Amino acid sequence: MTANSLSAVDIAITIAYAIGIFVLAQYVTRRRPELQTSTEGYFFAGNQLPWWAIGASLIAANISAEQIIGMSGSGFRIGLAVASYEWMSAATLLLVGKFALPVFFSSGIRTMPGFLAQRFGPSVRYLMAVFWLAQYILINLTAILWLGGTAITTVTGMDPMLAVILLGCFSLAYQLSGGLKAVALTDIVQVSLLTLGGLIIVAVTLSRIGGHPSPAGVIRGASELIRQFPEHFKMILPKSSPYYKDLPGIAVLVGGMWIMNISYWGFNQYIIQRALAAKSLSEAQKGIAFAGYLKLLMPLIVVVPGMAALILAPDISRSDQAYPTMMTLLPTGCLGLVFAALVAAIVASSASKINSIATIFTMDIVKPLNPTIPDGRLVVIGRFASAAALLTAIIVAKPLLGSFDQVFQFGQSLTGFFAPAIVVIFVLGMGWRHCTTAGAFSAVAVGFAASCIFYLVSYLHQHPSPDTVSHWVVGHLPDMPFLNRVGWVFWISLVTCIGVSLLTDEPPSETTIDLGKIDFRTSKSFNAAALGIILILTALYAIFW
Repeated sequence: MTANSLSAVDIAITIAYAIGIFVLAQYVTRRRPELQTSTEGYFFAGNQLPWWAIGASLIAANISAEQIIGMSGSGFRIGLAVASYEWMSAATLLLVGKFALPVFFSSGIRTMPGFLAQRFGPSVRYLMAVFWLAQYILINLTAILWLGGTAITTVTGMDPMLAVILLGCFSLAYQLSGGLKAVALTDIVQVSLLTLGGLIIVAVTLSRIGGHPSPAGVIRGASELIRQFPEHFKMILPKSSPYYKDLPGIAVLVGGMWIMNISYWGFNQYIIQRALAAKSLSEAQKGIAFAGYLKLLMPLIVVVPGMAALILAPDISRSDQAYPTMMTLLPTGCLGLVFAALVAAIVASSASKINSIATIFTMDIVKPLNPTIPDGRLVVIGRFASAAALLTAIIVAKPLLGSFDQVFQFGQSLTGFFAPAIVVIFVLGMGWRHCTTAGAFSAVAVGFAASCIFYLVSYLHQHPSPDTVSHWVVGHLPDMPFLNRVGWVFWISLVTCIGVSLLTDEPPSETTIDLGKIDFRTSKSFNAAALGIILILTALYAIFW
């Protein structure tokens, strides 16, 4: 497929979206101008976010080019099994709402490094703040911008770096003055547009396969896709699958994916920051449940178009071209709407990352080092940090990601180096009073070292050489799937943290958390929503097992 140019109608729709979302963000900001000059207002929306804004903003922060383009590409290569990243996230969100949020709200923390500082002291805070800043800028933000630029290039023929620059600058501009409130309260529009655009591309591609632009054509197209590629509709891959290393069978449900999801949804600043900006704990939990239902819908939007490309564009050279190529099949008007939806996803997620980067830099590095600095000046510093982060991401995007076929899997692999240890120090920090600072440091160091060793073993299996060391490694150490490695690193980090903590002094009592004083009860509405998610997940896995 060759890149198509957008028609005048498509361009008009995209421009109307850009103007509309920018104006809406400025209107939301100016309704409460005092929120622009305080850290609580700028970074946490003055703790006024309702549940629907929280749920929508969680999805907008999560679903971007990194997810849409990357998971669609994985759907093309692997199939529906990659939807486990979305569906298991829905279950993870329930755990976060039930157990993690009550701890965060009761302790009064504002950032994830701030919790670590409260529990383990400033040294752990600075270490993890620097780590998260590097991850958000060099992995998350760069992936969003690069994959977004790739999609725009495929559809319009625009130079990819120009597309990256335009996306980044717009993402920065529309939220720079209003902060989190401007982002979160416009995300309901962004997510609505994303959902509508996603459903349109699914309907058009499946109806093309089915041979008729009608609901019956969509159903026939889905049936034909299942008939021709039945192996692409298996959620649990057998060991004989060439993609077993990406999604290792039943271990997806009981292994390392839980660690990845808990790290992402439970202890990730740009996710938790939305919940911490809620009017109350109950409101945050309702927002979490709303996000869980949206996650159940996401595979239809982000995975199925890639699977449709198996029939409509089987000869694409790179799997990450699947979604943009499907966009080029859309008629005038629909293409503009779907293109605007893709841009909305990119912009919303980029803005979320940028805002959280500024939050961590300001609240966890600048403020602790300069406790007397005025609040208004911290907001100004946060805005400069946003611009600097964006500039860095634009510069390194192509050198870092230009040569990778599956950017989504690449990002997951890098994140997996640290996710197990992060889960360990947060879970033990919350639930075990004997966990010490030395234990936390040891868990991070040993977890990272173990991840490097597992990665090296995997690399030597894939790139064997005749030297003695390589030969011994390949002959004696197994090449484990990525998610299994994450599980093993979690247990290694856990044992290390417990062992070192028992050998070192107990932390002062005022830094520990008394779980007995925290109310973990949830509302009837949250419990009913949770039951619904569990029943839907059970049905989905039973159907596509």
